[in-house]
Amino acid sequence: MKALLTGVAVAALLASAALVVTRSPDVVLAGLATPGDAVVPHPLGDSALSGRGVDLAGMPVGANPPGTPVTTTPAPPPPPVAPPQQQPGTVRLPAGGLATLVREEVTADGVLPVPEGVGEATWWGVDLGASEGATVLAGHVNWKGMTGPFDELWRAAVGQHVTVVDTAGKSFRFQVGQVEAVRKDALPARAVELFGPRGGHRLVLVTCGGRWVGGDTGYEENQVVIATPVP
Repeated sequence: MKALLTGVAVAALLASAALVVTRSPDVVLAGLATPGDAVVPHPLGDSALSGRGVDLAGMPVGANPPGTPVTTTPAPPPPPVAPPQQQPGTVRLPAGGLATLVREEVTADGVLPVPEGVGEATWWGVDLGASEGATVLAGHVNWKGMTGPFDELWRAAVGQHVTVVDTAGKSFRFQVGQVEAVRKDALPARAVELFGPRGGHRLVLVTCGGRWVGGDTGYEENQVVIATPVP
């Protein structure tokens, strides 16, 4: 931050500048150089005395005669700041598997990206403390020969618990109420039901599995585990 001198300090500098004895016979009166004088910056940057240049506060002087009020246009109010979005942390699955969560958004093609690492899972949808809608966590069942923690969703059972911790350290506990394998070709018709922003708040965990068919499909099914908040 640029420091500003007080009025008293500026007046003292002005007075001292006026008492400087020059080496030439030319005389400087009231800070205005006689013809032939070179324009040499003095301690105030040749501004407050002569009306040229920029003063110590970074503002041009001499533009407004004494007594003329300086008019300024008030700055527009800053735009409202959106509340910070809850940031992902980790999820602990029923059998103890742990995955790091990464925020992602659905692409223009309707695809929810999933991190390559088997130890990571995508977080998408509403925040954990929402009153309605789905918080979706999606992870690989396996990747490049490694089995991921979301593989255990194929052995999940109703009544088990899932715990999600955000980056602020707050824990959210959910109880599994529904476990279902859904064919991928049937999933689009049920997307609103399972993953939509309406209905009671729920945590929806998704991974792949079933028969491997290859191509763009990969595994034939998605394992979907739905859990509701524990009061």
